[in-house]
Amino acid sequence: MNLDLSSLTFLVVEDSAYMRTILRTMLQGFGARRIVEAEDGASGLEAMDRANPDIIILDWVMPILDGADMVRMIRNPQNPFAYVPVIMVTAHTERSRILEARKLGIHELLCKPISAKALYQRVASVILQPREFVKTPSYFGPAPRKIRNRQKIWESKPGAAKPADVEAA
Repeated sequence: MNLDLSSLTFLVVEDSAYMRTILRTMLQGFGARRIVEAEDGASGLEAMDRANPDIIILDWVMPILDGADMVRMIRNPQNPFAYVPVIMVTAHTERSRILEARKLGIHELLCKPISAKALYQRVASVILQPREFVKTPSYFGPAPRKIRNRQKIWESKPGAAKPADVEAA
């Protein structure tokens, strides 16, 4: 599988200059030509307006505004970037963190240390397998994979499954 990424704009939000270089180099190796970088969530939010990204790749742990807080701000239905796919990068892979990432509304989780193959797979996934967005009183984001085509579960009925109750995002 060989995707043409040359027309897409990527926003890479990562506090480590070294990791930004690794991510940028990998994306360029995949054919990406428009890569905008930011060193924390606050500058990432500012860069979104300038870059108009197609895909956001961001670190979880950053100063000023971390990745989780940035996603909470992005996944506001009134935000013009609310539907942009988000790939979260983290070294913290405990179950509670993965469940939190799903509740935040990220599309893909990428665990450090990252590999070119893993990054490419995540990018390919958000491009080739787009997910419908779901809005409930407690969640706004991509439908978890296992129930993507069963919208009735997301209806606000007593006893209906909530995003936190659903397996695997």
